[in-house]
Amino acid sequence: MQRLYHQRLPGDRITTSEFAQRIAAISTEINQPVCAYINRRGQVIRVGVGTPRQTQIPPIELPRYGAERLSGIRCVATQLKYDPPGESALTAMAMQRLDALVAITMTGGGFERRGGGATGYVKGAYLAHLVPHPEVNWTVSPPMSLDAIADQDLLDLVEGLESEFRREYTAQQVDRDHDQVLVVGLQTENMSTLIFQDGLAELGRLVETAGGDVLQTIKQKRPRPHPQTVIGEGKIQEIALAAQTIGANLVVFNRDLSPAQVRNLENQIGVRVVDRTEVILDIFAQRARSGAGKLQVELAQLEYMLPRLTGRGQAMSRLGGGIGTRGPGETKLETERRAIQRRIARLQQEVTQLQAHRSRMRQRRQHEEVPSIAVVGYTNAGKSTLLNALTNAEVYTADQLFATLDPTTRRLTVTDSITHESIAMLLTDTVGFIHELPPSLVDAFRATLEEVTEADALLHVVDLSHPAWQSQIRSVMKILSEMPISPGPVLVAFNKIDQVDGDTLSLAQEEFPQATFISASDRLGLETLRQRLMQLVRYAVTSG
Repeated sequence: MQRLYHQRLPGDRITTSEFAQRIAAISTEINQPVCAYINRRGQVIRVGVGTPRQTQIPPIELPRYGAERLSGIRCVATQLKYDPPGESALTAMAMQRLDALVAITMTGGGFERRGGGATGYVKGAYLAHLVPHPEVNWTVSPPMSLDAIADQDLLDLVEGLESEFRREYTAQQVDRDHDQVLVVGLQTENMSTLIFQDGLAELGRLVETAGGDVLQTIKQKRPRPHPQTVIGEGKIQEIALAAQTIGANLVVFNRDLSPAQVRNLENQIGVRVVDRTEVILDIFAQRARSGAGKLQVELAQLEYMLPRLTGRGQAMSRLGGGIGTRGPGETKLETERRAIQRRIARLQQEVTQLQAHRSRMRQRRQHEEVPSIAVVGYTNAGKSTLLNALTNAEVYTADQLFATLDPTTRRLTVTDSITHESIAMLLTDTVGFIHELPPSLVDAFRATLEEVTEADALLHVVDLSHPAWQSQIRSVMKILSEMPISPGPVLVAFNKIDQVDGDTLSLAQEEFPQATFISASDRLGLETLRQRLMQLVRYAVTSG
């Protein structure tokens, strides 16, 4: 087998009869399948005992050309039965984007010697290669003789395939600036199907908000996540094949991943893998406008990144070899980790100063005895639109998740419709909540969330047009219940009533009889809301 590495095949031939006979003889002698991987210069770069699936080159070691190119490597494999290559061998071919797969079939039962060399009993061969078709990934030839295989022109085959792949790829890639994303959802036994489906739909919107295009979604149901790879081995193969087929350059999981899980998945899938938290952090980084917002986003990102730093041991050392420099020294990884820890400590100090500044601002407002209301709710519920409608705040709004991050406070004056007495109050727009808000974001945005705990009352805005509005209410209430200080009384305002049917409206009225119903964009029900806010403030002040 070692001598196979010294073989040199013609660059324009898939294989030769002599090479195929030699590898078949080895396979017959050890009674095991053997695979040889050859580059386009005709050099044997890898030989392994086992099937194409067992001997495949890890994706991380393959050249990354994208969906419009093949890897430039072909595989000549033996199999001890007279059958076409199976699904696992063809899947391995697709995952590695091989130029071609030659499956040599043998009769088995020993070998003979000709001219001093061992020659296995070759019965025939199959030639398989990828095809640029959305529904069919590969094609397999009928059984062929070794001479027929050897006559195949590799360069013609590869150039024709890559030309077709390029046309297909260009047709698919309308906008090359966006990440092409494959979403993976794992449903565990403690997760209902409805919550799972809502979570996947929300993850798709998060990816789109972050600037990615969701090409495909793959799901798996397991009692619990796999400790090393979250999902099963078969599903990893399916994801790797799908990523290659559709040209995805990013895989996003619907749950948090440990650093080891990310490394294992990337090594097996061959493309970048991120989790839900990283997508949310990316959105926050894009949306932060003020210095305070950017400060808190950077803190959250660094706290997320620190345990995920990976190194390569001595390869990352800053000391070289030779006298006086022996030993690993201080690795680049350790240097980066310490620099990040210092930066985190500095940012935490600045966040503490920011808290103190906002605390002084709140004390000044309280000294003026102006009651405050924090506007809370699930992301994209319409909080900023409502603040604009009530106070002409001109806060940025968009039909996106986390469109605004920085708190905005505006004064609202309401006149009592009965006594004609005017009452002033402060409305503060806060960052949107989300189901399972990442802990690093809760910590980093504590200065913002303190606006909630320090407010006299809360206005909880709910998007009634969302299919999972009840689940969103529970998520917001769960986050509020975990606040260090219990917030004041809460008024629920159901928004976007212009987009819901009568049954949904009746259900919400039945479950929340004290709620108010509005459409911030169409300015429906705003006068009623103003009167209810005035009642809320009076109750909060008298009971507080």
